[in-house]
Amino acid sequence: MPLVIVQAGRRVRLVSVEAGHGLQGRLAAMGLVPGVEIEVLGNSLHGPFLIAVKGSRIMLGRGMAQKIVVA
Repeated sequence: MPLVIVQAGRRVRLVSVEAGHGLQGRLAAMGLVPGVEIEVLGNSLHGPFLIAVKGSRIMLGRGMAQKIVVA
C-alpha cells in the first residue's frame, strides 16, 4: 500500500520506492531504503506528510509519499 494512506500513529516497513533514480537516491539519502521502519507522525490528508525514520523527523510532499510502498 502507498505510504500516503497510512494513518498517523502507525508503524510500517518500507517495501519499495516506485519512482525514478533521482527520487530513489534522494529518499535513500534521507534513510528511506527498503526494510527500514517508518512511523507516521502526521497525515492530515492536506499538506505535507510527517514521518519518523531512524530517530529523524522527515517532512514529505504528498506526491513523494504516494510513491513509497509500505507493508
